[in-house]
Amino acid sequence: MPNMKDIRNIGIMAHIDAGKTTTTERILFYTGKTHRLGEVDRGEATMDWMEQEQERGITITSAATTCYWRDHQINIIDTPGHVDFTAEVERSLRVLDGTVAIFCAVGGVQPQSETVWHQADRYRIPRICYVNKMDRIGADFFQVLDEMENKLAAKPLPLQIPIGREADFEGVVDLIRMQEIRWKFEDFGATLLFSELDESRKDEARSWRERLVDALSARSDEITELYLEGKDIPEDLIRKTLREVVLSREIDPVLCGSSLRNMGVQLLLDAVIDYLPAPDEVQAIIGHHAKTGKEVPIECSRGGQPLGLVFKIQADREAGSLSYLRVYSGTFISGTAYYNVDKKKRERIHRILRMHSNKPTQINEVSAGDIAVVIGLKESQTGDTFGSDKNPIILDKMVFPEPVISVAVEPKTLSERDKLREILSLVEKEDPTFTVRENEDTGQLIISGMGELHLDVLMTRVVKDFRVDAKIGKPQVSYRESIAEKATHRERYQRTIGGKENTADITLRVEPRDRGAGNIFETTVRDLPDELAQAVRRGVEGAFSSGIRFGYPTIDVGVTLIEAGYNQMTSTPFAYEAAGAIGFDAACQKAGPLLLEPIMTVDVFTPKEFVGEVIGNLSSRSGDIALHESRPSVEHIRALVPLSNMFGYSTSLRSVTQGRATFAMEFLHFAARDSVAQTTSS
Repeated sequence: MPNMKDIRNIGIMAHIDAGKTTTTERILFYTGKTHRLGEVDRGEATMDWMEQEQERGITITSAATTCYWRDHQINIIDTPGHVDFTAEVERSLRVLDGTVAIFCAVGGVQPQSETVWHQADRYRIPRICYVNKMDRIGADFFQVLDEMENKLAAKPLPLQIPIGREADFEGVVDLIRMQEIRWKFEDFGATLLFSELDESRKDEARSWRERLVDALSARSDEITELYLEGKDIPEDLIRKTLREVVLSREIDPVLCGSSLRNMGVQLLLDAVIDYLPAPDEVQAIIGHHAKTGKEVPIECSRGGQPLGLVFKIQADREAGSLSYLRVYSGTFISGTAYYNVDKKKRERIHRILRMHSNKPTQINEVSAGDIAVVIGLKESQTGDTFGSDKNPIILDKMVFPEPVISVAVEPKTLSERDKLREILSLVEKEDPTFTVRENEDTGQLIISGMGELHLDVLMTRVVKDFRVDAKIGKPQVSYRESIAEKATHRERYQRTIGGKENTADITLRVEPRDRGAGNIFETTVRDLPDELAQAVRRGVEGAFSSGIRFGYPTIDVGVTLIEAGYNQMTSTPFAYEAAGAIGFDAACQKAGPLLLEPIMTVDVFTPKEFVGEVIGNLSSRSGDIALHESRPSVEHIRALVPLSNMFGYSTSLRSVTQGRATFAMEFLHFAARDSVAQTTSS
């Protein structure tokens, strides 16, 4: 078992097509995990092990692998770049200690780069940055640094500068060693070639070296003294100080290379070891005691009680449910039962696996600071905490965005209906942004997700991997309902059941809340028995999901119970629950009901000659242009568009730009119909 100081739990995150998976493939090659280079373009990537990932050339699931470099164990999670799979990114970041942010030297800071950067901010994760594709036409390392500063509010600090650019990119100047580094192509870049600085590059290298030293001198008095005295600053001191500022998230070190041409990856691995934290060097996570609710800081210690978080579930036809577990304290041993704090049940771990992509190696135990897959947890779901029933601690739940698009699914034969339900239920357990419900009127199964690609991928998996024949309807928008005004309603309920009279008399006030604030129920009535107040709560909260006029879920509504009558003989929980549901519906009908639709942020990258066609196409879809900026090789257009107008956009964009433009689409928020323009101006 490795020393905790020798473990790194890292993620690799970026915009789609920035080269995450290619970089990971090179890491596996240089660390000896694979003996040949897998290429994404040829569908050979080791980490993209799903058939669909190889066919589509994108990462869909967050694959996990373990490799070794300089006697350190590196647990890597290669996360998806496509925004439809944001849940995969979110749950991976939740359990990582550090991350490598990859940027395309041509595209720079792209929309999904921003999304994952801010997700990492939320979890306070230290980062190192890698500017990839330095050999591509239009590559500009220094432009990417400016964009990181301006768009991400990052503090980029180059540790290298490139030698040459585009097709002439041949190596890097290492600003710590003050040497030039190139790679030997005959052995796929495995051998690094060091040389003295060329005279023509010395001035530029010294200038950037001074910036590096200046940034570190703010943290180290020793560096300041040596610098002022004109003495050499030891490499070890620079690396030690760099590590401190990375761990405190004061600075984001930047490296560069071309992963596809096998240039730069070993130096990136060195930076992971040198600057990213070991599990016991990150800020202690906070848990809550399941019984008292008190906050409990969790010390990352192998001597503590077992405590871990299930951050991903994956269905496997042969092994059953694979539960990815990040261990924060203690040790989990195979063949032992542990307490699922969320489900309040004990579950036995039958086997523990160390994963390399989808190829497992069995191990006997997994300890604090490590990540592994456990088999045997039948009740567990994403976000569940495993530990001890003697001192039950719950770790914070992960929060996922709501699905915004739905399709109807039905089996081709009635005999397959139960099998389809079972498989969809399995997929729902795996993916927190995927939901399944049955339409009460038609009996159809309705599945919902984050986008067309998301649902297409999941249903292809259901049909191909689980071999269920199913017909899939056309995508439909998942609307929401809310209210525009305050309103008050008194509801008197009276019903005789089995000769017993059931009555309730309540007054509810409803009012709109800010978008994204969620629903809330409160009571100002103090003399109503608690069981009846709780019955009203159940009625109101149950009515949130059934809508006001159209049957869509109700969001962002505050409900207050302001008055209640009570009759000791006839007041029953049943009557108060029914009054809560009926009263909520009636109050909302008086409060200006609104139909809300999903508004999407659409980012288009197009050659200059097609800008007019792209803007015209977006405007025809009721899109409001929020941003238009010119980059060296492309134009970036951002628009806010109702999701209902975006179906078929991919084909349309290819048509008007001769297939040369790309786009990314992300859910922004729900807004009342026809209020997109207000959203833009605000």
